[in-house]
Amino acid sequence: MQTNANPKTAFRDGLFEGKVVLVSGAGTGLGKACAEQFARLGASLVICARDGERLQATARDLRELGAKVLARPMTIRDPEAVQALMDEAWREFGGIDVLVNNAGGQFASPALEIKPKGWLAVVDTNLNGTWYMMQAAAQRWQKHGQPGNIINVVAVIWRGLPQVAHTCAARAGVVFLSKSVAVEWAEHRIRVNCLAPGTIQTDAFNYYNEQGRASFQQANPMKHAGEIADISEGLTYLASDASKFVTGEVLTIDGGQQLWGDPWFDGRPTYFELDYEVSRRAG
Repeated sequence: MQTNANPKTAFRDGLFEGKVVLVSGAGTGLGKACAEQFARLGASLVICARDGERLQATARDLRELGAKVLARPMTIRDPEAVQALMDEAWREFGGIDVLVNNAGGQFASPALEIKPKGWLAVVDTNLNGTWYMMQAAAQRWQKHGQPGNIINVVAVIWRGLPQVAHTCAARAGVVFLSKSVAVEWAEHRIRVNCLAPGTIQTDAFNYYNEQGRASFQQANPMKHAGEIADISEGLTYLASDASKFVTGEVLTIDGGQQLWGDPWFDGRPTYFELDYEVSRRAG
């Protein structure tokens, strides 16, 4: 007998049996780990990502966990591709119950050096692509009289994010977009929430230089990066009926980063290094 028991989660086996979860950006990292969590808990999965080879590898892993899987390589920046994916999900499974908007991307750069092409690429993926997915799912839930649940993976934007101003702007847009439609769509029984991870140890750390990676380990008062499981547990809560009275909220899982830390994706500039001599004289 297939079992979906997962000793790493606090949630019961079979929690998502009969449910369908769509996870974008599921080819690697956080998206893949969260899809695996839902599969272990009994869900069927619709997954998408730009890298088809990695996406198919994820699909194989999910099927080994006993999940039914629909996998489609695509970019969420293409609204027609988003519509096609949603149509296929409704044909294959009769709809989805939960949409996890995890796909996104960024690169470290001083704001003065961001080119228009780079700015547009980040905003188009992180903000516009997320919106295309949200609206396409909500339109179908409304049309078919089905309830829905949207979880948007954003960032800890409350104190700004130097060196990734483009992604901070886009993620802040998603946060307040989510709060806006959480009210509009409540009459359709659609909940909309965000989850804001702090610095989480994933393969994405390798995209940044040594100074940036070191900064991530010191970006909160706990002085270490979080684990993927910290985020997948939060996503599971928001996707489950345990959060049935929660909408328009941002669940922040950051080890206290928003209160204390300051991650520097490209390393802390010399200007911001503590001047111990000045500090000694002042104190």
